[in-house]
Amino acid sequence: MKPIVKYILRWADDALIMSHRLTEYCSHAPFLEEDLAISNVALDYLGQAESLLNYAAQCDASGKSGDDLAYRRQEHEYYNCQLVEQPNTDFAHIMVRQFLYDCYNEETYTALKHSSDQTLAALAAKSLKEINYHLKRSTEWMIRIGHGTEESHTRMQSAVDTLWKYTGELFEVDDLDREMEAEKIGIHLPEAQKRWERAVRTIFEKANLQIPQSGYMVTGGRRGKHSENMGYILAQMQYLPRVYPDAVW
Repeated sequence: MKPIVKYILRWADDALIMSHRLTEYCSHAPFLEEDLAISNVALDYLGQAESLLNYAAQCDASGKSGDDLAYRRQEHEYYNCQLVEQPNTDFAHIMVRQFLYDCYNEETYTALKHSSDQTLAALAAKSLKEINYHLKRSTEWMIRIGHGTEESHTRMQSAVDTLWKYTGELFEVDDLDREMEAEKIGIHLPEAQKRWERAVRTIFEKANLQIPQSGYMVTGGRRGKHSENMGYILAQMQYLPRVYPDAVW
């Protein structure tokens, strides 16, 4: 696989798996307006994933389509971070996961829009319009629930304690990142991480939430190693494409 293809897939797979997780929560939100909001955010991510997957297929030039890349890969061939795989335990977990990912997206896509790859830069710039809304929404929920009742605050802190260990791999740098950055296609992750940490700490303070003291971080997603959740996700996602392989979506 060409390095540029694998690099694009990392971005695409994040959006694809996050979209699937959010669609699972459709009709389960606390009230109708929020149910519609979650569904719309899921559609935004699906649109981002589709554009990136189609571009990856174009760069790959192996005859595979964007749908093939979305639905016909093995688990180890997906390169999303493990954060987006985590289950919809409750609304607090959904919003903490969303906020951490939204902050990451804002910082990284802001840098990616300056990529020397004009298509990737254009896709990043287009996606940022949606990402800014996503972050505004999840930020408001972080503060609202964090400063709600004792129960809501406890649930939010529990979600932070559970999900924080999945944030480390968002900014792991490997040979592929270094190669893409050297070619000015990719971004400088350490700088994005500094901005992300400042943004997250600011909102955590406003929401009266504490960052866990443990330095342990989960790793492996970018290398195709996933949590036990990924197999269940792919079983749902890939069922129809495998039963009806000639279907056109």
